[in-house]
Amino acid sequence: MKSDLFSSEHMVEQATAPGMTLQNAKSIKYAVNGEMHARQGSMVAFRGDLQFEHKGQGIGGLLKRAVTGEGLPLMAVRGLGEAWFAHEAANCFIVELEQGDALTINGRNVLCFDATLSYEIKVVKGAGMTGGGLFNSVFTGYGKLGLMCDGYPIVIPVTPQQPVFVDTDAVVGWSAQLQTSLHRSQSVGSMIRGGSGEAVQLRLDGHGFVVVRPSELKPEKASSH
Repeated sequence: MKSDLFSSEHMVEQATAPGMTLQNAKSIKYAVNGEMHARQGSMVAFRGDLQFEHKGQGIGGLLKRAVTGEGLPLMAVRGLGEAWFAHEAANCFIVELEQGDALTINGRNVLCFDATLSYEIKVVKGAGMTGGGLFNSVFTGYGKLGLMCDGYPIVIPVTPQQPVFVDTDAVVGWSAQLQTSLHRSQSVGSMIRGGSGEAVQLRLDGHGFVVVRPSELKPEKASSH
């Protein structure tokens, strides 16, 4: 049988080392040798001897998810084999954290990660419960984190001289050492995206970076993530 479908661009190769790699722009391949964690429902294929189990967030995490509608529903993948992860054809990216790094990520943008990483669901400081509250997952430790984003992400440097203001519906994540607060643009609320009435953005101060998606989260997607 002949087809462009069977070109090297699409054909899977046997993994040569355990861990996470990009299969293509829309999916991540994980060669499992032990345990890793992934978003529930994100596995699209696997081979080998693998078991998939629900992983709880802990009482605090579950409570926050119930209050805010946000959360990080996870499954643990254990065994020896290969698995592929994707979600609604979103673009995928891999971030490697080293000891001492800390990255805060919106739960809807997490696809999979190494079991060596630790995460905790935390309220975004300065945001309080405005608009239902802002809760993100803070990742620390060492290892790789697989992220997904609708469209191609925009990475904006943050410096003490230049704070950055981001739409809370568009933000993917930021350097955890940045200081956060809410900024109300009352006078131009109707002119700023997302603003009928009073517009509110997340202000980031310090030294680091922030990642945003090129569009707001659509209401129907917000309810399904």
